[in-house]
Amino acid sequence: MRTLFRALRITAIAALILMLALFAMLMGARAVLRPAPGDWSTSVHAGPIKLEVGVAALIQWGTTPWIAQQLHGRTLPTRMGDVHVTWDATRHELALHCRPCVVRSSSWGTEPVRLADARMTVQRNGTELKGTLSSDTVNALWHGTLRPKGLNLHITLPDTPVRDAYALFAAAIPELAYAQIDGTVAVQATLELPAKKLTVQPRLQGMAVSGLGTETWGLAQSTCGRGLPASHLGTDSLLARAVIAAEDQRFYEHSGYDLAEMTQALHSNQAEDATLRGASTLSQQVAKLLVTGGERSPVRKLRELLYAVEMEQTLGKARILQLYLSHAPWGATVCGAQAAAHTYFGKRADQLTAAQAVWLAAMLHNPALEAQRWKSTGQINQARAQWVAGNLRPMKKAQRARLCDEIRVMNWTPLARSVGQGTDGPATSLR
Repeated sequence: MRTLFRALRITAIAALILMLALFAMLMGARAVLRPAPGDWSTSVHAGPIKLEVGVAALIQWGTTPWIAQQLHGRTLPTRMGDVHVTWDATRHELALHCRPCVVRSSSWGTEPVRLADARMTVQRNGTELKGTLSSDTVNALWHGTLRPKGLNLHITLPDTPVRDAYALFAAAIPELAYAQIDGTVAVQATLELPAKKLTVQPRLQGMAVSGLGTETWGLAQSTCGRGLPASHLGTDSLLARAVIAAEDQRFYEHSGYDLAEMTQALHSNQAEDATLRGASTLSQQVAKLLVTGGERSPVRKLRELLYAVEMEQTLGKARILQLYLSHAPWGATVCGAQAAAHTYFGKRADQLTAAQAVWLAAMLHNPALEAQRWKSTGQINQARAQWVAGNLRPMKKAQRARLCDEIRVMNWTPLARSVGQGTDGPATSLR
């Protein structure tokens, strides 16, 4: 019995010593990782204890060989999904792998991007970090300098087949089963942490798409103007020109997509109070109206890009513009230029004055809201209307100035049958 008590006492003392040692290690780690005022920090939990730690110190600690060896083989829960950690002692390289992986960013809205798998490697030499980012056959390089207040990552995606990039989203893009996609994509990007500010410089070369059947859209008939007198609305009409001024000023210059506008939209959408900017060309909007629908997501944008690139070759600018004008929404139940002109002004679309054309074009950024605003106040967004008028081409500067003055004092009373109460149904989807 005495031997048993002695063994229990020794075990208790050993356990107490171990607990004290663990506590000492925890307090030591807390001292090492404690952030200075203004440092990039986060909260971590060690059992019941919550610690405020500096992220830079945490990264340095996590990539120190004897700590990284303890992480090897572990799985960590994160916002992106469960991340499996491995350590290559020979290369002094930490690898993080999630499958599946969810990526979120305010730059593209609330819908996340889902990848079947994603992998990141990290090597550290002092405060210099470098590694790779990869998913399937797409591989990028990154590097950055670690500082107490943050980390700027510089990411390079070399020329990569566009089809390989699209393959990352094969589960969500049905068109990839039959579309032929050519061309290469390259990206230079900078990610500022902890601000999460992303700057992207993409480059698309030789992108071409076939197999989607957009050549049949040349014969598509819209139901939006059904029952109304025929309108001979040409692509050089006032309304067509106003729509280009409002929605896609480089319409005749791009190949279905506008990388400059996409880049600007990505930048402006990162502000916390930003109203999301779409950056869709008229070609992409036609794809949205006829095929993809109104769901706001990065995958929808990728689908629209495929259709936009193909239709630029199969239809040409004139037919794309006509398709947009005959299908565009102009209020809760109003669609198509002819229906909009008839509903709001009681005339054919080709009879609109310059001021009326600008007024209708200015509604397109948010048709339902502007229709309701017009109904309740007799006005739409004046700043938007002035901006559209100022970009109307071809028109001399003095003429645009007079047009802005005319719109500024205009206070049209909407027709009694109009503004959110039209009888025109939505356009029929082609797919």
